[in-house]
Amino acid sequence: MTWVSAGKLDDIEQEGAIRFDHGGRTYAIYRGPDDSVYCTAGLCTHEAIHLADGLVMDFEVECPKHSGAFDYRTGEALRLPACENLKTYPAEVIDGEVRVALA
Repeated sequence: MTWVSAGKLDDIEQEGAIRFDHGGRTYAIYRGPDDSVYCTAGLCTHEAIHLADGLVMDFEVECPKHSGAFDYRTGEALRLPACENLKTYPAEVIDGEVRVALA
């Protein structure tokens, strides 16, 4: 895995998400209520809608199109119509910089 810079922690609201594009793929990076960071595939598994545009509360993200929900820590699909889990990627913060590990 290669660690890639994905921006600054301060650019992500607490309980928020940003879109991150790298290598022809889209990811979503989340900042939890405890300032932890997580990274998932950026598109909903139901209809390929950008999850960074969805509602983030606690450790869940809601797809903005049909309200399917995922636990962004594990990628687990929590609410229909989403029924396929999201792929997750390791994420960390080093000196205020968010980094994600991508294959």
